[in-house]
Amino acid sequence: MTTSQDIPLAIKPIERAAHRRISPRDIAVARGDPDVLVCLMRSGEPLIEGGQAGLATRPGDSVSGPQRPLVWLGPEAFRLVPEAPDVFLGEDRNGAPIFARDLPPDFSLAGSILEGLGDFEDMRAAAQVLSPLEANCVSTARSLFEWHRRHGFCANCGSKTQIVEAGWKRICPDCEAEHFPRTDPVAIMLAVRGDQCLLGRSHGWPGGFLSCLAGYVEPGETVEQAACRELEEEAGVRADPERAEYLFCQPWPFPSSLMIGLILPAESEEIRTEQDELEAAYWISREEAREMLAGEHPEFYCPPPMAIAHHILKAWAERED
Repeated sequence: MTTSQDIPLAIKPIERAAHRRISPRDIAVARGDPDVLVCLMRSGEPLIEGGQAGLATRPGDSVSGPQRPLVWLGPEAFRLVPEAPDVFLGEDRNGAPIFARDLPPDFSLAGSILEGLGDFEDMRAAAQVLSPLEANCVSTARSLFEWHRRHGFCANCGSKTQIVEAGWKRICPDCEAEHFPRTDPVAIMLAVRGDQCLLGRSHGWPGGFLSCLAGYVEPGETVEQAACRELEEEAGVRADPERAEYLFCQPWPFPSSLMIGLILPAESEEIRTEQDELEAAYWISREEAREMLAGEHPEFYCPPPMAIAHHILKAWAERED
């Protein structure tokens, strides 16, 4: 049985050692530790070894090839663009501190100490060739750096805020408001009826690519209620929240979502897509779903294994009920 511990970007996380974040002295010592490990990002892209595997900038694009590691640096990483922000990610199994640094968009590998070590790679592409642990590290780092990029000013008084607690908090020096990284819950659901499931496609997706329907959870809603509301809004199909089945969840750093996977028994089959929501939706048989997962369907294909939608579809397609 698949659980959240088996889902890409969540597998094999490092020890976060959150108690170390609150001590500026402890973090300063960690930065100077000779065993410190530092990975690098630029504009949401991690630096990984080797030549580029190919950009995967659209949903559904898949990257194949051998596993490739992140480029890891030691204390010298903090002398590379000293003003660049960093976050403390935690510790490895030996207690060595692990950081991520966010280099400026105009930083060039050419002529730097990093030249020839690797390339900054599109996050969706990189996540498909990194080890599970490294994918989790850069997923966490990307979410935090995106939050800092978008929340530099106090929502209470408008003043510029300051980064504290090793990148896991911002405070306002004027009104003393505290701000914490946000995670946006998203219901991602597979509506099923008999031996069929409902998949859809958004405008601009690659031809033939289908995925589960999804939408943000609104204030005052449960995840199950949000899933049923979004299903009806996007495809005109009704479902009962009380019959929703939770499967597993996945952190999704685009920019900072938590994808919560559900299966919804549908109460009707008629599809009425709203063009501002979906381009189209289709009922797909269980056998067709298996063909899509195997890459053998003559017309459609589904998200790659790094996406929770792949595992939701797989969990249903492998059932015998």
